[in-house]
Amino acid sequence: MPFDERYRPDPVFAQLDEGFHDPVEPAEFPRRTPRFFHEPWASRVGLGGLDAAERERHFARLQPLPDNLPQPLALRYHGHQFGSYNPQLGDGRGFLLAQLRDPVDGRLLDLATKGSGRTPWSRGGDGRLTLKGAVREVLATEMLEALGVNTSKTFSVYETGEQLMRGDEPSPTRSAVLVRLGHSHVRIGSFQRHAHRRDTARLKRLVEFAVEHYAPGVAGESDLPAALLKEVTLRSAELCASWMVAGFVHGVLNTDNMNVTGESFDYGPYRFLPRYDPGFTAAYFDHSGLYAFGRQPQAVHWNLARLAESLLPLSTESALQRSLDEYELALMGAVHRRFLDRLGVASRGVDEDEALVDGCYAFMKESGVGYDRFFFDWYGGVASEQRAMQGAAAGMYGRESFAAVRRCLEGYLPTRAEALETAYFQGDAPCGMLIDEIEALWDGIAERDDWSGVEAKVAAVRAMGEAYGRG
Repeated sequence: MPFDERYRPDPVFAQLDEGFHDPVEPAEFPRRTPRFFHEPWASRVGLGGLDAAERERHFARLQPLPDNLPQPLALRYHGHQFGSYNPQLGDGRGFLLAQLRDPVDGRLLDLATKGSGRTPWSRGGDGRLTLKGAVREVLATEMLEALGVNTSKTFSVYETGEQLMRGDEPSPTRSAVLVRLGHSHVRIGSFQRHAHRRDTARLKRLVEFAVEHYAPGVAGESDLPAALLKEVTLRSAELCASWMVAGFVHGVLNTDNMNVTGESFDYGPYRFLPRYDPGFTAAYFDHSGLYAFGRQPQAVHWNLARLAESLLPLSTESALQRSLDEYELALMGAVHRRFLDRLGVASRGVDEDEALVDGCYAFMKESGVGYDRFFFDWYGGVASEQRAMQGAAAGMYGRESFAAVRRCLEGYLPTRAEALETAYFQGDAPCGMLIDEIEALWDGIAERDDWSGVEAKVAAVRAMGEAYGRG
């Protein structure tokens, strides 16, 4: 049997009525060429034994998995997009394909699509995904997972043989369908939809559903909406901190792109920082820099405030505000903790850690040292000094502006000294994911159908993740 005992279907979203979703049919594609399959996660959830035909059936033809959703569901939601409310949103080129339980931790998982055809919410779009967009999502999810960010996983990619016209790519361009694995697609915008429509009954039902399946730890609280908001606030603060330390710019932090589990998903015009720059913007259409790197904490908090507004019919303003007030302190603590984790050193206390983090960021901004380079060179603190001073950025570490950082680092002990002996940290350069490299990887595919660069990059990213202890 290709579906082993680790496959645990649990299609709970079907418990919600038609006000939350629309049954849809997947598109039929002229071709289904496998381009990517996440073997480790497939094995983890009991889908690793599928043969090529079975994989195509479920992840390219998008036929139902056994004992799962009998038909795909396009989810309904609203959202603020760049600050403007849009009540016409919903799954326009994707749907929920299946739900299952993670056999390792028991959490609910969604298998959802991108580029699977038109739905009632396509708003005139073709419901398709470009192959380049799929490749970019593979690279984003692999890199973020290796850096410890709570992210969806790209489960599979099939090229579909259609020619698409797009204004932001040389066209016609190749097409694909992607399946992602994530812990929820219930978004802030899901709550906004019912609040906007003054559908208090469905709003209450969604709160109960979210608590039951995504935040069971707060089930006993007397004010469930406020308790859920607090949980989402803490998770979102953790997520935002992880982006900041990873040097990641999501690019489109609309309320429909943030979910209740604090998991990052749906990667469009993202970028990774070449150097520390709070004003660095990912999306070419973000002319005001609303979602610039340094404004992401503010954007996440603003989105959480929209969730609080949506929950007002079920709670009180004071209770919801108390939940929101948890954000700033949680964000700061998470940034410090994750910064030290990426630097590979153990905490010395709140004041010392704050001084180190602030000093490092000040040096990075002043010197212009590569963002990934700094963490690579000084992983483990002064235990890496000899290695750092032989690297490409050695001249920058001889500056007077680095002296204070060096003094701070002297008091910090490495958390994983053995990592310094790995092939990754014995190498000459960090593994990065800057836009020029992404474009070069795509050029190999576009010009020669050469996938070796992407395959090598995924292997290198996973090796980095293993060096960080995330393998």
